[in-house]
Amino acid sequence: MVEAYWSLDNVPADFPRSAVTIGNFDGVHRGHQRILETTAERARRAGWQSVALTFDPHPLAIVAPERAPELLTSAEQRAKLFARHGIGAVVVLRFTAQVARWTPEEFVEHVLVERLHAGVVVVGGNFRFGHRHAGDVESLKRLGESRGFEVVAAEPVVVAGTPVSSSRVRECVRKGAVEQARRLLGSPYRLEGTIVRGHGIGATQTVPTLNLAPDTGIRPANGVYVTSALDPESGDCWQAVTNVGVRPTFNGTEAAIETFVLSDWKGPAPHRLRVEFLKRLRDERRFSSAEKLKEQILADAEKARRYFRLLEIAGKWLTTVSQT
Repeated sequence: MVEAYWSLDNVPADFPRSAVTIGNFDGVHRGHQRILETTAERARRAGWQSVALTFDPHPLAIVAPERAPELLTSAEQRAKLFARHGIGAVVVLRFTAQVARWTPEEFVEHVLVERLHAGVVVVGGNFRFGHRHAGDVESLKRLGESRGFEVVAAEPVVVAGTPVSSSRVRECVRKGAVEQARRLLGSPYRLEGTIVRGHGIGATQTVPTLNLAPDTGIRPANGVYVTSALDPESGDCWQAVTNVGVRPTFNGTEAAIETFVLSDWKGPAPHRLRVEFLKRLRDERRFSSAEKLKEQILADAEKARRYFRLLEIAGKWLTTVSQT
């Protein structure tokens, strides 16, 4: 399990020599994973601690709020994902207006030298840091030479001829292109949150659903998706169909994420749910009656079953959720 420090001030004075990587790491996509795994490998070779330094809130939320992105993952979710790629400790730097004013030299001194005792720093080739992004990889290397740490620039991961980036993942999710998002992330895009009470329409007129209130993340485009549903408390998981939308058949206006589990289960509904988006089936649309909508939902469910069956997803799906 990753050791988490939710503030730079929480890092102890006797923190060990470390291999450090720095970034927002939103989504922890395949490009991030290469950087994290390079950091973990360098730490293993040297016998040091492996550290991912990330920011909360996103720096743009402080320096240019109008350009701040909607995030795919929270700091807590990122910390869990870091552990899957060999990182031993995560440090969250609370980004403030004061931090934004640090020069590259001050950032290196305050964070990498005084707190994290860096022996090597691994970053992406487009890494920028310090006030007004004054620092880059080359200036970090020069600072490293004078302050006793090495700098490694990891090569980008390229998918479909373009480097993987958080902005590409966000664009795919917003369009509902969840299969493409999965190729960029290396695993299905997911939302996790609490189960909330719905309007009772499904249980009485169509099919019963679990209604998700996500903790954070970007909602995929309105539509119907093949999904996996996981109870993070018990570890139970199910094949499912999920509708993202506003319930137009019932003149709905509130956004909702409703998951129809394809197998029966006994006992109470879970308190929390993680929904992984595997494939988009269709757009959300208005039906002439609840009965017509129910027929379509059952047809969607059969398509989902065929998806799991024909592509032999079930075994891979169980492996995926068991690792999280």
